[in-house]
Amino acid sequence: MDRLSLLGLLLAVVAVVGGHYLEGGQLQQLFNPPALLIVVGGTLAAAAIQSPADDFRRALRLLRWLLRSPRYDFEAGVKEVVRWCGLARKDGLLALEKEVARTPDPLVRGGLQLLVDGRRSEVIRAMLEVQLVAHEQRDLQGARVIESMGGYAPTLGILGAVIGLIQVMSSLADPEGLGAGIATAFVATVYGVGLANLLLIPLANKIKNRVLERYRYQEMMLEGLLSIADGQSPQLIRQRLLGYLG
Repeated sequence: MDRLSLLGLLLAVVAVVGGHYLEGGQLQQLFNPPALLIVVGGTLAAAAIQSPADDFRRALRLLRWLLRSPRYDFEAGVKEVVRWCGLARKDGLLALEKEVARTPDPLVRGGLQLLVDGRRSEVIRAMLEVQLVAHEQRDLQGARVIESMGGYAPTLGILGAVIGLIQVMSSLADPEGLGAGIATAFVATVYGVGLANLLLIPLANKIKNRVLERYRYQEMMLEGLLSIADGQSPQLIRQRLLGYLG
């Protein structure tokens, strides 16, 4: 997990749990497995019902970005393209073949292979732009699914609180436990609101930002490959790609 996300998550937990404790509450009052099951299970169920299967599975895979999200080094990318250009001008496009296996990004790796195969720039653009846009749209749709979970979670929290109150009302013969029962019932609301506003919605926005950052990085690398295919000089390619660093 990147440091800022970890710090934010820890701060959220400290704010909620610490505020509850300072108000005189007990920490165990915030632990309610049935309420957690209602909120988390209900939220996942609602998202599954709403979303196509592929979008839902992609959203679940994107949840791991909470722990580790991809980062893209634009300056390193520019240097790499300029180096490839120098190799191609010195030893020919076939000299780039050994660079294909070393390239971690699958789209850039595919573009480099097309360049080695001697494809024209128009062909490379036509083939890779479709992949670029399709990959972006699929991941953005996955992020929207996670964002929709943030909309469902508070409602499921209210549902959990109502179910808890039903149990409390069925035990009115025990007035001593009435207050504690009502307090426990509203823990589901805390779970729902907290899950939505401290995790799901921020995570969805983070994923959207990372997807757009990846799109911009891959677009920059694609422009660099096309420039190599067109025979442009390393200096001209560098100046052209520096615009993506702004």
